[in-house]
Amino acid sequence: MPTSQFIEYCVIPAPFGCLGVQTEMVEGSLMISKIDYLPPNSTLSDPSNHLAKVFSRQCEQYFKNASSGFDLPLKPAGTVHQQKVWAAAQGISAGNTITYGEIAKWIQSGPRAVGTACGANPYPLVIPCHRVVSAQGLGGFMKEDGPGFYRQIKLWLLNHEGAL
Repeated sequence: MPTSQFIEYCVIPAPFGCLGVQTEMVEGSLMISKIDYLPPNSTLSDPSNHLAKVFSRQCEQYFKNASSGFDLPLKPAGTVHQQKVWAAAQGISAGNTITYGEIAKWIQSGPRAVGTACGANPYPLVIPCHRVVSAQGLGGFMKEDGPGFYRQIKLWLLNHEGAL
C-alpha cells in the first residue's frame, strides 16, 4: 500500500514572482512535499487545504517582515549529507549569511558538496539556503550560476532580509 496520497498543488503570488507549494498526506499527516519558485506570469491557484493556507499566511508575514519565521511540517527528504546542510541553513537567521566553506567545516564536507546540497533543497524559503553564499560573493542559487531568475530571487530575498 502506498504511503503517499492526497497530493495538492497551489500557486500563490510573491514579490519576486510566484511560489508553488505541494502538500501531501504522508502516513496520516499532511506535510509540505515541495516548494517551487515560479515566474511572475504563472497561473495562480488558491490554497485548498489547511496546510497550504497556513503556508500562504506565513509567506505573507515573511514578505511583510523578514524576521518572521516558518513553522510548517515538511516531508522528510534528502540524503544524510543534504539534511546536515539544510539543518545548518535553518540555523542562519534572517539578515545574516554564511559561506559554503563555513558550513563545510562544521559538517566535515567540501564547499562544492554544500553548494550541491543547497541546490537540491526541496523547500526553498522555508529552508533558507539563499543565506548561504560564496566566499567570493553571492554564489549561485538553485544550480544557477549566472544572473538568471533564481539568482535574482536570491538577491531579492537577501535584500529583503537586510543581508546585502
